[in-house]
Amino acid sequence: MTKQMLGNPKLTVTPIEDIKEGINHIVVDSIQYGNQEMIMEKDVAVPMSDGAVLYVNVIRPNKPGKFPVVMSADTYGKDNKPKITNMGSLWPTLGAIPTSSITPEESPDPGFWVPNDYVVVKVALRGSAKSKGALYPWGLSEAKDYAEVIEWAGQQEWSNGNVGTNGVSYLAVTQWWVASLNPSHLKAMIPWEGLNDMYREIAFHGGIPDTGFYRFWYEGIVARWPETEIEDLKKEQKLHTMFDEYWKGKQADLSAIKVPMFVCASWSTQGLHNRGTFEGFKQASSEDKWLKIHGRKEWESYYARESLEQQKEFFDYYLKGIENDWKDTPKVSYEVRDKFYRGNTKIATNFPLPNTKETALYLDGSDMTLKDLQPEASTKVSYNSESEGKDEVRFNKVFNEDTELTGNMKLKLWVSAEEADDMDLFVGIKKINKQGEEVNFPDFNHIEHGQVASGWLRISHRELDTEKSTPLQPWHKHETELKLAKDEIVPVEIEILPSSTLFKKGEQLEVVVKASEVVKGNSTPGLKTRYEHEETVNKGVHNIYAGDKYDSHLLIPVING
Repeated sequence: MTKQMLGNPKLTVTPIEDIKEGINHIVVDSIQYGNQEMIMEKDVAVPMSDGAVLYVNVIRPNKPGKFPVVMSADTYGKDNKPKITNMGSLWPTLGAIPTSSITPEESPDPGFWVPNDYVVVKVALRGSAKSKGALYPWGLSEAKDYAEVIEWAGQQEWSNGNVGTNGVSYLAVTQWWVASLNPSHLKAMIPWEGLNDMYREIAFHGGIPDTGFYRFWYEGIVARWPETEIEDLKKEQKLHTMFDEYWKGKQADLSAIKVPMFVCASWSTQGLHNRGTFEGFKQASSEDKWLKIHGRKEWESYYARESLEQQKEFFDYYLKGIENDWKDTPKVSYEVRDKFYRGNTKIATNFPLPNTKETALYLDGSDMTLKDLQPEASTKVSYNSESEGKDEVRFNKVFNEDTELTGNMKLKLWVSAEEADDMDLFVGIKKINKQGEEVNFPDFNHIEHGQVASGWLRISHRELDTEKSTPLQPWHKHETELKLAKDEIVPVEIEILPSSTLFKKGEQLEVVVKASEVVKGNSTPGLKTRYEHEETVNKGVHNIYAGDKYDSHLLIPVING
């Protein structure tokens, strides 16, 4: 192994605008290693089997040799570091994102990888940048294109034949997809926080349509490439309200993935990347797979030096064949959150954690608490779903000893609606400290007043897939609408997304059941940078029944040891 030499401070960094089509000898402002000389081949044409041409940028070491390839693919633009304008007033909360100036959004940084003797290839997928054609996000057509570029890269004169994919969000989604096709030169993958079930994880939460980020994200793609034919995702969302063939076509076969993977998930990106990243790890057939979980901010964690060194160690083993003890890395490492950006890292052999004790806390409407035993007397609590600020109920549990909760939770409720044949339920799990104050955590798109965990359900979508459901994770089919009859009381099971939190003795867990979003976004009007659910079916009074024959309860994942 050669030790990296620091860059030459006398070298002048090449301005982005000076990089032209073809071969460029450039100097990059590496955050880690100082100014570094590299070769950048801009707008390299890669022919597809159907006659189309995709364009890529290749950034490689300024020396002869054959090197492994770190590749990412998306439709955001491959040629420079774009301004992340869609974050609006939320921009300061994204955290530190230290990268070189030629690092595209959410992509591997050439300033880190090239000095470590890797070739970085950035792919403009069909319909973006110079890659002409129709843009259909997150599907088989993109995956086939990506696979062809991987096979092309594995055969170039500067390549050692080993390609690893890497990247965040969209760049992780495309990895789940291309890995399911198992191209021969793909030897390892690093999907860092990316969904894979477009219906459940971004377009509909619990069957409730997202009217915020999902639609805003689509509008942002259209704004980037106004001349491109782009699949109308807003139209498709309105046409396909159930999990039908359209949405099945947007979901990769995770079980087909066999490549070694180093997966990063976050407790913080609930409603976008949280669920899908865990499902990718759980469902992949790869024998060699590792999971890193944090409770912090997405891009800040991806570009942190500690994360980069872990990524490099993984790729060094699988793409360079370096015996570096990577395989001794614990299969799962995860942060147990205590406070905002305060927690402890623990290790495990798998996820869900094998030492999980499923523990029921029963709702008691007489004093609005969560009890260890089901109350003998039945109670009914109600709220007005159309009364802003009063459209909720809360139940609390005080812990009498330090308790770690890690994994999915499930909320089972018996409910009825007095004036409607359907209900939208929004669930929040909160941590309350000994002083009676909520403890906030980073949340979706990096807002700072987030909660422990979230869940949603439109109760006409309550039908469960009994084969996929587990005690702690109900899996809803979303295939048939089951409307309520007048005065009908029905049981529902609500999936609460994975989280990890330490509740100390004297602290409280609070369950919020609400008719609207529990945590509101704080973006500028018109900037839908968070999920929103403005098209609800709620009307009139909602009732929750507990005790006696109504076993309404929160099932929590208590970790032993």
